[in-house]
Amino acid sequence: MATEIPIKVELKSGSRTLALTYEGDSTYELGFEFLRVHSPSAEVRGHGPNSAILQVGKKEVLLVHIEPSGNYALKLCFDDGHDSGLYSWDLLRNYCLNKEKLWCDYLKRLKQVGGSRLKTR
Repeated sequence: MATEIPIKVELKSGSRTLALTYEGDSTYELGFEFLRVHSPSAEVRGHGPNSAILQVGKKEVLLVHIEPSGNYALKLCFDDGHDSGLYSWDLLRNYCLNKEKLWCDYLKRLKQVGGSRLKTR
């Protein structure tokens, strides 16, 4: 199956979303918090099976910069200093198509550990 590459990528600071438009005018919006807590980086996913690190306190995180990484991915830079994940086109498409399930799973895990989306002082 061929990789679907968006024809337009737009950072929408007001709504805190990254909008991805695909051929045929299908547009999906992924929230900054969603993208941050689902970062493909080793810092979030861990370095092996069952070693993922649940991200907490990211509700107010901002996506401040987007950089292309070759022809296959985007590097997203967040205001909390996180910038080590490369979001491939396939990964972003998966996030667009499965956002609700992924978000519900995240909220369930957060609840199980008593975590919060809010940053603690």
